[in-house]
Amino acid sequence: MPRTTMPLSRRIALGTAVVGAVALVPSGPAPAAVPATDGRQQEYAAAATEFGVPESVLLAVSYLESRWDTNAGTPSTSGGYGPMHLTDFDHLDGLAGQPHEHGEDRRGDSARPAAPPHPSGTDSGTTADGQRAAPAPGTQTLDTAATLTGVDERALRTEPAVNIRGGAALLASYQKALTGPTGLQSDPAAWYGAVARYAGSDSADAARTFADEVYRTITEGATRTTDDGHRITLAAHPGLVPARSWLDRLGLRTPARPDGLECPRDISCEWIPAPYQAFGDGDYGNHDLSDRPGRQKIEYIVIHDTEGSYDTTLRLVQDPTYVSWQYTLRSADGHIAQHVKGKDVAWHAGNWYVNAKAIGLEHEGYAAQGTWYTEAMYRTSAKLVRYLADRYDIPLDRQHIIGHDNVPGILPANVRGMHWDPGPYWDWSHYFDLLRAPFWGTGTSRTGLVTIDPDLATNRPAFTGCDTAGVPCPARGSSSVILRSAPAADAPLVNDIALRPDGTPNTMHISDHGARASAGQTYAVAGRQGDWTAIWYLGQKAWFHNPAANPTAKWSIGLVATPKPGRATIPVYGRAYPEAAAYPAGVPYQTVTPLQYTLSAGQRYAVGNLLPSEYYRATTFDGSSPGDWTVIRGDTRYVQIQFGHRIMYVNADDVRLLLSPIGAPG
Repeated sequence: MPRTTMPLSRRIALGTAVVGAVALVPSGPAPAAVPATDGRQQEYAAAATEFGVPESVLLAVSYLESRWDTNAGTPSTSGGYGPMHLTDFDHLDGLAGQPHEHGEDRRGDSARPAAPPHPSGTDSGTTADGQRAAPAPGTQTLDTAATLTGVDERALRTEPAVNIRGGAALLASYQKALTGPTGLQSDPAAWYGAVARYAGSDSADAARTFADEVYRTITEGATRTTDDGHRITLAAHPGLVPARSWLDRLGLRTPARPDGLECPRDISCEWIPAPYQAFGDGDYGNHDLSDRPGRQKIEYIVIHDTEGSYDTTLRLVQDPTYVSWQYTLRSADGHIAQHVKGKDVAWHAGNWYVNAKAIGLEHEGYAAQGTWYTEAMYRTSAKLVRYLADRYDIPLDRQHIIGHDNVPGILPANVRGMHWDPGPYWDWSHYFDLLRAPFWGTGTSRTGLVTIDPDLATNRPAFTGCDTAGVPCPARGSSSVILRSAPAADAPLVNDIALRPDGTPNTMHISDHGARASAGQTYAVAGRQGDWTAIWYLGQKAWFHNPAANPTAKWSIGLVATPKPGRATIPVYGRAYPEAAAYPAGVPYQTVTPLQYTLSAGQRYAVGNLLPSEYYRATTFDGSSPGDWTVIRGDTRYVQIQFGHRIMYVNADDVRLLLSPIGAPG
């Protein structure tokens, strides 16, 4: 386990390190359970009886796919529908990544020309030559379920009870094909092969990883309320030992696992390298060599989504003229491909300071399409992040485990074009439960900080533009809370001056994150009025609904940064670069340029980290330019703060660090 699971500010404030709680514990208040007669649990029991599947197996497979949620009939990022994740490859043709209004230089280094943009013609349903791709294993189970149950595909997509029947029918057919024991009372341990096949994996290790997580769920048990209000319980079976020998009957390929692969042993992982290649005329791609953490400490793990299919994403990262990231994760089964070693710098976050100190994880998915992320992918991602956090001594908190949407622009001109994935539908609270680092409440309403943590099932902001501009998105749970200019539901949203320079309010468009705070992010309290709480956000007070009966945030205590006495305002930066005097002869100075924002006297912002000023110089393929492959360090030190939706930096000489006081505003 990493050394701590608490944010820096709260570790300093409490003077302790805290070990995370176990996974599968909801971090927010659960919706009220519906009466037992409502029957979703009975629908699982009925389907298990009808098709002769042990109920524990059916429930656990469904949990690992969807956590029993219906997602309002919308598909997952891999085209799966309903609680049983019945997949429809034809749906994938209709998905396309969100365009970013001004684009983003994924390398984010102003010392070099911008990295190439996303190639055109790389939609998820076609191959590189424009031909329609063949369905991957596991991407077309909906029609098989329709044949087995005799019901139409529309009902399987939209009606939970029918969807559950379809999943049970599939499991039963897989078990019969393996000539395994069948029937409601058959030994759940002997269904291991059928469970592994349900993953839809084309390799034995990926199928095994999926099945092992299903059986871990059976042994531990689970209880939760679904997104449509049904309370479901899977009783724990602590003595169950799965019969893994059934996996051999599937005849799946067994990929080689090369030495040096940087993944935990209990997840499916392979090496698909990103090319380091020179093109001539000084140009090269698609990452930079380094020697981290010996050369430079790794501070961040950045969570992305791919905005394309897994196969498309693999094609892109193997293109030497494109950009790179360390890992890609597949939605259907959580399988992982590593592309760049942790010691080297990938081009993924749009900010060279962050890239040089980060590892990037791309998750198969779409930030705006109204799709959802599978539990299988959440779990393998969490295992990978725990492994990386332990390896590189990275705290498991939202100051270090960040989304691409939390990375700041390097210069004022870059801010508006920064990406906003994985977006408001990524379940940060559940993800941190799986990381065994649930969000903590360490204070009271008067201790000065709040950590955002809405209940995902009931927090359903009215976003627009998921598929068509101006059209409401499907009503679905979100990890984001909406910030308003006054403590009222009809008050205008706050303004992000970089996104809307005219000062008008930000909007509810799905990509417009300028008036949002996300689960796990910690802010300084700026005031309280009734059921509303104000935080300091981008130089202004921003209000969010936070009723005591159903809170959307946890009270916290920790460090805050505020301007030193006598300073009316101080600048805010998107990168923590050294002063000019630190650069050796022949190495161009990278200007320390403030962003559009200012931090004014009397305002306070939660502290996430204390950082050295660093610039990793890497501008040539062979390190031949003066100063290349070295880290330039200065005397300037920076404080990382939660300034808006994105993290930002202030000069440590400009601020005082204070413990958030008892009797804070409110």
